[in-house]
Amino acid sequence: MGNLLRLLQKPDDSIPEIFLDFENAQPTDGEKEIFDVVSGVLTNAIKVLEDLQQYQGAGDEIRFAISHPNNEEYQEKAWAAVCPLVVRLRNYYEYSIEVARAVKSLLFIICSTDMSAKEHLEIQQATAKQFAEILDFTLRFDDLKMTNPAIQNDFSYYRRTLSRMRMASQESSGDMSLAVNNEMANRMSLFYAQPTPMLQTLSDATTKFVSENKELPIENTTDILSTMTAVCRVMLENKEYHTRFQQGDTVLFVLRVMVGLIILYDHVHPVGAFDRRAAIDVKSCIKVLRDQTPNVEGLLNALRYNSKHLNDETTPSNIRSLLVS
Repeated sequence: MGNLLRLLQKPDDSIPEIFLDFENAQPTDGEKEIFDVVSGVLTNAIKVLEDLQQYQGAGDEIRFAISHPNNEEYQEKAWAAVCPLVVRLRNYYEYSIEVARAVKSLLFIICSTDMSAKEHLEIQQATAKQFAEILDFTLRFDDLKMTNPAIQNDFSYYRRTLSRMRMASQESSGDMSLAVNNEMANRMSLFYAQPTPMLQTLSDATTKFVSENKELPIENTTDILSTMTAVCRVMLENKEYHTRFQQGDTVLFVLRVMVGLIILYDHVHPVGAFDRRAAIDVKSCIKVLRDQTPNVEGLLNALRYNSKHLNDETTPSNIRSLLVS
């Protein structure tokens, strides 16, 4: 009970003056081992995003097959078109598992009890950078997934056809000739049924990290999320920091990270990010988003539709209005 009360206490309003070097941070000796492992995971992030961006789907073949159910040629063409696409979807799903493992490894470093959240971010900048890169990837992946209905259509068609094939031939679900067997298809179905599957994976991984590491108070995790959110917001508000950004897309990167942190905090903290007792100044964060040119409506939508507690009764009406308007 005491831990919960401490978690619900709003910390002081002082904002740590930290510049997170998301472009050039290098690992300390203590970070190096995990940094190298996570770097191997992050190397594939751009490849996954590029592949997903080029995902066209098999809409025409599926439509012909459905409208001509007795035409064997159309059925075979649809199946041949869908199978390699489902392999790509399996690769995305398997990559999400790697991301979840990486997140838990990073959290173990920046949520330890030997330092405060501010000290962690000051000293372990490379770990914070990698955590931010995963958040950036997560929002970009989910945005591409949500705007591409072919993904769900292709996978649904594959599962329906697979079910018919199994009923007709009594093939084992472990048949290696299949692009994805029935067991894997069931797991993938749970993943792709989510509007934002990668964010859900990240939220689940963070929640699991908290439950599996009971020696670490949950406020260690929420303090890191809220402190990092505040640092991102200040870096965006303070134009002097912008002169330190060397890459043109760093501002958008920091915006995505800030939004990802708020959503993650909202899923992990008992009362969420929008409650008055929360340690995140959501109103100021929304203002930063709204002040961007060009606008970042996609990130505002991410807050609107991916938050867990936005519509709770405890959410102040002015916060809700800022996002609804």
